[in-house]
Amino acid sequence: MLRIIGLMSGTSLDGVDAAWVETDGARVGTLGPCLTLSYEPALRRDLRRVLEMAPTLAADDPFLADVTARLTERHAAAVGKVSALARRAGLAEAELLGFHGQTILHRPLRPGDSRNAQGFTWQIGDAALLARLTGLSVAFDFRSADVAAGGQGAPLVPIAHAALAHAFPKPLAVLNLGGVGNVTWLGADGAMLAFDTGPANGPLDDWAKRATGGDYDRDGRLALAGQPDGAVLGRLMAHPYLAAPPPKSLDRLEFDAALREAGAGALSAEDGAATLVAFAAVCVAAAGRHFPEPPMQWLVAGGGRRNPAMMRALAATLSEPVRPVEAAGWDGDALEAQCFAVLAARVARGLPISFPETTGAPAPLRGGRVLGGLL
Repeated sequence: MLRIIGLMSGTSLDGVDAAWVETDGARVGTLGPCLTLSYEPALRRDLRRVLEMAPTLAADDPFLADVTARLTERHAAAVGKVSALARRAGLAEAELLGFHGQTILHRPLRPGDSRNAQGFTWQIGDAALLARLTGLSVAFDFRSADVAAGGQGAPLVPIAHAALAHAFPKPLAVLNLGGVGNVTWLGADGAMLAFDTGPANGPLDDWAKRATGGDYDRDGRLALAGQPDGAVLGRLMAHPYLAAPPPKSLDRLEFDAALREAGAGALSAEDGAATLVAFAAVCVAAAGRHFPEPPMQWLVAGGGRRNPAMMRALAATLSEPVRPVEAAGWDGDALEAQCFAVLAARVARGLPISFPETTGAPAPLRGGRVLGGLL
């Protein structure tokens, strides 16, 4: 097995998650230390600006280059901290990094696109700089091969969920609530299905920022103090994404126009937050209608599991038990980073990382690249 530090910077832009994992890409051995290294306010602000600029941003833009370097340096700092924790725990040094980078634009092919259209996905992060700063080989560029082949480029973590949940009773749904929600359905016979459910924390974080100046709705206070607006929620529920069959994936900002058109901006701070939470839960329920059979339970990861309003809305909307992933012995803060460690092992071993049932790829596809001396 390989010793890998997986790294993940999600659409919530709160920081970089890092996790030490021993894995061969098919099974998981030791799960070592993990941590989240928050982004400094200036870096988070600039990352948000890059997200907003991304549709018209040139690859050689000096501002982008500066933000990319700072982002990479923060990842290197996270690697150093996890490596120190691993040494204290008596674990061997990592030999590979799984470096997802920061997605700033994700535009895979959609139904109805012209025959000559091409999908596009863009993750920033300097793998060469990270390798120099850490002295480790780096697996990176996980999504582009899938998108180039006509896949959605997301979600990639289902095969890692399958490795981590090898012994769990199934069918099982693993729901990650970051800026966008995504779900993995695992069947008892090894079957997989995965796709993005819809907006999750992203619109709620943006709403809380405008309403309170905070980075998110802490403890769900805004949402718990309000009531969902039925008219706005009804208009949002009519969005064609919810009825579209998988495979499907979203960009973090893809629903912004729909939220404006639905009239969410006219709501009070509390009712707007409650409506966005209710909509996230409705999106998850709509996702469940695409499963081959209902799951025995939903295990919830990502920042959304810490929001009491979100967990309450999910429990009220779904028929099956809803539990944070900690109930299954996982660490919800580290899960995506652990998954990218598993994916890095698969890249290093030449194993497929995307599948027709997860990204809509035409066949199981290898992806990613390794920079450094491991291969």
